[in-house]
Amino acid sequence: MTSAEPRVTVVVLTHDRCDEVLRTVGGLSALPDRVRRCVVDNGSRDGSADALRAAFPGVHVIEAGGNLGAAGRNLGVRRARTPYVAFCDDDTCWQPHSLDLAADILDRHPDIAVLCAQVQVGDDGRPDPACERMARSPLPSRGMPGKALLGFLAGAAVMRTCAFLETGGYHPAFFIGAEEALMALDFAAAGWRMVYCPRIFTRHYPSARRDAPLRRQLLARNEIWTAWLRLPLAEAGRETLRILRGLRGTARLGVAWSALRGLLWIPGQRRVVPPQVLAMRRTLAHDAQAGAGPVPLPGRRSAPSSRER
Repeated sequence: MTSAEPRVTVVVLTHDRCDEVLRTVGGLSALPDRVRRCVVDNGSRDGSADALRAAFPGVHVIEAGGNLGAAGRNLGVRRARTPYVAFCDDDTCWQPHSLDLAADILDRHPDIAVLCAQVQVGDDGRPDPACERMARSPLPSRGMPGKALLGFLAGAAVMRTCAFLETGGYHPAFFIGAEEALMALDFAAAGWRMVYCPRIFTRHYPSARRDAPLRRQLLARNEIWTAWLRLPLAEAGRETLRILRGLRGTARLGVAWSALRGLLWIPGQRRVVPPQVLAMRRTLAHDAQAGAGPVPLPGRRSAPSSRER
């Protein structure tokens, strides 16, 4: 299928990585795909917004006014006027023809909310391990353009705009780390499908500017919050214990204290997902325990990620 009008808006999220975001937007501008481009600047102090406007006057730059974390993407999607949105971090870039193909696939599959791309890492294009795990998903996938998932990679996804807006986008309290997990459960609860589609590609050039210890703590806290927001109480409790046991010393105490702060707002936003979604989640967990290796549970991924800020 072809269309004269763009069907995809690419939303790039950046914070204090001027050189990297300029490279990424340059790559997006060179694509043959028919796309609109939008950059959300999460309160950068390095002149990123001005540099982008000077170098790429046709790109829509949104200044968030502060560092909103993953929720900065919500600003870009709300401005999109296309049926689909593709997400980029400032250290990733979509590859030629992938976005036109993604739009064609979504046109043909109206029940799919998310296509997760194959991620190629670095100049040599080695496959990201997260994609290898997604390719082994045990969830029923008949009639789909790839393996069915219960999660996705935030910086390597093409989404149906209406589905994103229906779920409310990324939760602002989560900031960064496993922010996809809550949205993935909400997509599944609403009847939407998520699919790993290895025919579409994005390239990831991992940034050296990362705060790995902080990221691990935010990942753990957000996984706990997701459990208490969407899982039955007993299951949420078991998940919390599992996550905390995987941490050590001060990290465990820090995550526990940070997670407890969610008690102020989680009860009012708690909605347990329906039985069919819980069954999908348990299928993935059982498959991992049976020795098949890690599987794509919501929020469990490597690269590209919503970067540490």
